[in-house]
Amino acid sequence: MRRVYLWAAGFAAVAVLLGGAVTAGPPQSSSAGPSVAPRPVLDKYCVTCHNQRLKTAGLTLDTIDAANIPAAADTWEKVIRKLRAGSMPPPGSPRPDQAGYDALIAHLESTLDRASIDQPNPGRTDAFHRLNRSEYRNAVRDLLGLEVDVTALVPADAADQHGFDNMAGVLSVSPVLLERYVSAARKISRLAVGVPPKGATVETYTVPLNFLQDDRVSDDQPFGSRGGLAVHHLFPVDAEYVIRIHLQTNYVGYLRGLHQPHKFELRLDGARVKQFQLGGDAPGRPAPKSYEGNIFGSPEWEAWAHHADEGLEVRIPVKAGPHLVGVNFPRESWEPEGILQPRQFEFALAVNGRQDENPGLGSLDIDGPYSIDRAGDTPSRRKIFVCQPARDAEGEACARRIVSGLARRAYRRPVTEADIRTLLSFYKAGRKDANFDAGIQMALERLLADPEFLFRVERVPAGLAQGVSYRISDLELASRLSFFIWSSIPDDELLDAAVQGRLKDPAVLERQVRRMLADSRSKALVDNFVGQWLLVRDLGSVYPDPATFPEFDDNLREAFEKETELFVESQLRENRSIVDLLSADYTFVNERLARHYGIPNVYGSRFRRVTLTDREKRGGLLGQGSLLTVTSYANRTSPVVRGKFLLSNILGTPVPPPPPNVPSLKDTNENGQPASVRERLEQHRKNPVCATCHSQMDPLGFALENFDAVGKWRDVAEGGSPVDASSALPNGTKFQGLTGLRDVLLARREMFVRTVTEKLLTYALGRGVEYYDFPVIRRVAGDAAKDDYRWSAVVVGIAKSAPFQMRLSDPSSTKPAAATSVARR
Repeated sequence: MRRVYLWAAGFAAVAVLLGGAVTAGPPQSSSAGPSVAPRPVLDKYCVTCHNQRLKTAGLTLDTIDAANIPAAADTWEKVIRKLRAGSMPPPGSPRPDQAGYDALIAHLESTLDRASIDQPNPGRTDAFHRLNRSEYRNAVRDLLGLEVDVTALVPADAADQHGFDNMAGVLSVSPVLLERYVSAARKISRLAVGVPPKGATVETYTVPLNFLQDDRVSDDQPFGSRGGLAVHHLFPVDAEYVIRIHLQTNYVGYLRGLHQPHKFELRLDGARVKQFQLGGDAPGRPAPKSYEGNIFGSPEWEAWAHHADEGLEVRIPVKAGPHLVGVNFPRESWEPEGILQPRQFEFALAVNGRQDENPGLGSLDIDGPYSIDRAGDTPSRRKIFVCQPARDAEGEACARRIVSGLARRAYRRPVTEADIRTLLSFYKAGRKDANFDAGIQMALERLLADPEFLFRVERVPAGLAQGVSYRISDLELASRLSFFIWSSIPDDELLDAAVQGRLKDPAVLERQVRRMLADSRSKALVDNFVGQWLLVRDLGSVYPDPATFPEFDDNLREAFEKETELFVESQLRENRSIVDLLSADYTFVNERLARHYGIPNVYGSRFRRVTLTDREKRGGLLGQGSLLTVTSYANRTSPVVRGKFLLSNILGTPVPPPPPNVPSLKDTNENGQPASVRERLEQHRKNPVCATCHSQMDPLGFALENFDAVGKWRDVAEGGSPVDASSALPNGTKFQGLTGLRDVLLARREMFVRTVTEKLLTYALGRGVEYYDFPVIRRVAGDAAKDDYRWSAVVVGIAKSAPFQMRLSDPSSTKPAAATSVARR
């Protein structure tokens, strides 16, 4: 009943959220280049296939009115994409020269762009947009000063066909999910206030078996250490906690590293708590508790080899709040420790782990609290309790001050007296049989379960006709901005500007955007936008075949991810040109990654920026192991997958899904000999249906064949044949390897910037872009060209665009003519 009451009280307020009229701002302008009338070109090159009789790809161009391009804008935008990709006409058919392509594209784009200025159509975002899991976590962090691992509280959100998990259309709500959010609100509010748990719980942190522990593994670990684990753990109250250590075992459960004594230590916030010693003939540990003196295979030895780490624990008092807990092995030699063995693939590593190897940490348990003292002084309590009542009579006044401040940030708007009354009623219910803290906890639980916290709600002006475009309010714009750049709620400065009505001022808006980009919270753009756009998030689910790539381990997987994150974040922080993502001559590596790339003189686990001297092998995003690994199969490279990624995510010209019942590639060539991937794809392209798409994908993918399926440079491909990284585009342009591919893409830098702009706009709006959004994308990218395509120019352009600042009043109608009448008032 408690949970039903929380939600019923929350949704009762939602019915009054929609209303309030606004007006639209001035349209933007675009420029046009040299152009040509489309009808002669269509009749000469296109209508042979795209006519009323054949209707190839469902497109008919013989009857389309080429003199009234805006009337069929959705069709012409598709044509523009095909023309820009050079995929039409198909290979083997007569094609215009490049000047003809450019002239036709210029005519179509300039006509559509002018029409979008006269009749703006911002599209429509959903009125209710649930926070996804990342946004929920960040909102809790910024509201309460509390870092919470929400993965155990709310389920992950799936990305839609556009590749992002913040799309309003897929952020559905079910009764089970609502129950999870109510439960999460209770747990988070108790943690934030410091309510003592009803009993001790155990939090377990596990080290992956395939994560090597032969060197310092984290910047949070002390210098001169190796292996282990460092975690940031939230201790809920001042109390005693049991910290328990489990060492790594092999597949059959034998502990590693028992052949000689090894020391390892437990640290809390960098200070050593206790040092342990295990293995060998340890002083004071006679057989069977030591390695020496035991008989291999005896019952005593078997029991010791499986359970020697039992009792490796301490019980210590810890103050409430976040603390760094670490376990590490002091490094005993700067040379590789243990008996050197050839790298084995993961299964052999698990089964054959031997007693004479280095020991490693398997997992770390934090158990508690016990002997609870008090709630303690935590960052979250300091943020919540802005006052403390000296006596009971002052309790409600202090509670009012607390809940009104929290509600303003949580609801992203000024609070009303009704809001405060609702929260105070929960405060009184919690305070009735307990203390002031319990009352605040109950009010906070109600606030975190409120739909206005869990959803971004955009009001529809009262009485507005269907299909009418209107400008969203400053408060709604502030939320769009903060969730776009920070994946979180607005801060006080942004909220104040919105409350005062200053955010609609373009100069104020630009200052806020640049301030937000400079803030550390803008790393959310890297974690969430870049992580999904470049598929870096997928690295955790990629498992290269261990028999084929025994050198791949979780250290390398982690390094791949870190490299791309640091690289893109440096571009964002330095406000570099987006084109530098392709052309940059530097990257970030640690020793593990540098060894994989063949970069000399890099030592240790710390990532540092290095200048790349061999531009044929590395440079920009396309030479990074993260992208090369997620676009490969488990046991070999895939020119098709890599080419498809480049077309969709770099050039913005996605290919359609394959038709059903496509036959698999043949393993042999025409002579019956084992065929290379290139030969197999050449046979595949002999089918005209397949050739249409593969003629675009395969050449781009072949240029990256010098990189194997885990991103390592190679000169010999699978099967032992020399790598052939030569390629040719459908228009006849030839290029070779990474360098040639980079030059091809840089020659089309405008396409790349438009693609990034399109992906950013999709992410910012929380909906897929439609044909009426492309003039805005071209305009934003074109304006950014004046500032060398810098990140800030593109983000500011999106923030000022009509789709970001406006929406349509009804989803059933998207008629731009109706939108124009209100937009110009």
